[in-house]
Amino acid sequence: MKVVITGATGSVGKAVLSSLRNIDHQLDLYAGVRNVEADKISLEGLKTSLLKFDFMDFKTCEAALENCDILFLLRPPQISDTEKYFKPIIDACQDKGVKHIVFLSVQGVENSRIIPHHKIEKMIVGSKINYTFLRPAYFMQNFTTTLRKDLVTKKQIFLPAGESKFTLIDVMDIGEVAANILINIKQHINESYDLTNGEKLTFSQMAKILSNGLGTQIKFQSPNLMRFFLTKRKENMPTMFILVMIMLHYFPRFQKEPETTDWVAKITGRQPRTFAQFISENRNLLT
Repeated sequence: MKVVITGATGSVGKAVLSSLRNIDHQLDLYAGVRNVEADKISLEGLKTSLLKFDFMDFKTCEAALENCDILFLLRPPQISDTEKYFKPIIDACQDKGVKHIVFLSVQGVENSRIIPHHKIEKMIVGSKINYTFLRPAYFMQNFTTTLRKDLVTKKQIFLPAGESKFTLIDVMDIGEVAANILINIKQHINESYDLTNGEKLTFSQMAKILSNGLGTQIKFQSPNLMRFFLTKRKENMPTMFILVMIMLHYFPRFQKEPETTDWVAKITGRQPRTFAQFISENRNLLT
């Protein structure tokens, strides 16, 4: 079966391909990338062909879906207009005879109509194409990407999260779950899986675990929204991205505490990584 992995050069896309590299399978893998020549190096050794798939250029998406059986679909963070960019892709999936869409969503999506993933899930269900929704918790890799600068240069976590508790997941565990689903796709038709490890932590608690794991004092500051916004604007963070940060970290203060699940263990056959394990495995990126 032809499987197209969108966002193949991103953290989740690479994790999926890395996991599939370690599994004996009969899938015909294609990594959807924006620049085939430039992205060859970053995907070298992952046993996949490359094809052009640019969310901002629908013609490339349509061409990539030719003879595609399974589409692993995710939403690039800069795209919020789902009607403009995702509706044509899902319509093309219908036209091209795509049999299954595995969509990377987010935990709690069913109760939050304001986030784009909610609308995309509805579009996929409405298309009548078989689907599997992966709904991961808070990415541990946020600490090696978005939050890394504050962590490394200021030894702090600076977020308006208060004492809200968050469920967590390592992106590598998401990749292993997705890989197992792709090679056993008939067992996961029209299923939705919340993906978490067994921890529920506040950012104060995460700061303590980081301090222990890195051997240095990490502090957590929870600013009010105005201070957070102005601080990040002074750091030249785009306004839209600041609003996404607020949605991810401030809104949970007023929502029901998320639940942990055991889907990672059920699907992969092993326990998901703890936050302490993530820190140990990524210490060089966190210091």
